[in-house]
Amino acid sequence: MIWYGLLLPFLGTALGAGCVLFMRSNLRPELRRMLTGFAAGVMVVASIWSLLIPAMEQAEELKQWAFMPAVIGFWLGIAFLLILDRLIPHLHQDSDEPEGLKSSLPKTAMLVLAVTLHNIPEGMAVGVVFAGCLAGEDGITMAGALALALGIAIQNFPEGAIISMPLRSEGVSTGRALYYGILSGAVEPLAAGLTIAAASLVIPVLPYLLGFAAGAMLYVVVEELIPEMSFGQHSNWGTVFFALGFTLMLALDVGLG
Repeated sequence: MIWYGLLLPFLGTALGAGCVLFMRSNLRPELRRMLTGFAAGVMVVASIWSLLIPAMEQAEELKQWAFMPAVIGFWLGIAFLLILDRLIPHLHQDSDEPEGLKSSLPKTAMLVLAVTLHNIPEGMAVGVVFAGCLAGEDGITMAGALALALGIAIQNFPEGAIISMPLRSEGVSTGRALYYGILSGAVEPLAAGLTIAAASLVIPVLPYLLGFAAGAMLYVVVEELIPEMSFGQHSNWGTVFFALGFTLMLALDVGLG
């Protein structure tokens, strides 16, 4: 059951990347806004209900200061993504200006690295929650951990399509675009597995790590997903699909958790 949960997010990315086998043209701007907005809505709910609230529940013995581990971990997660953003060379969709350290990497590689940056905190989030579940921590159930993994898998589907389809339009072969899309999600089960393997170190600081994962995920939402869903000509579709992703993940988290 644990391995199924760890692999679910990766499966979502792989299935999304597989869209390149059936779609012959690039994603329309409206569709990209919808998919990006949906992913952002899912990540916001996952960050709050699956990570920040459990972090405060884990620190209940601190009473009125129970929010402190979540806040400290949250800011560490923000700082971690800020550092990665400055160090790793990557390129966002609809941008010709690479970010991070100067590099001679090809455009396709930097596009893949941009999505891979998203997936590191998502993999850590799944790993932290499953580690807490395996340790029998109060407030973290197997159903809740699976709900988080399923929610991230659902939002990874559009992310997989968003990376593979533009690569195909850049002249990359269908097979290689599929490969790069799948590769971008491979970091998630790796990050989750490493987190569980270090469970003896994770459990004592679990509230901080839950907050850390939440901060890193919300950094991605505010820094990248929300601007992408609002890019170009004005449209409300990104907002509507943000709300759809938000309510779907909320239903999964409360219904299964």
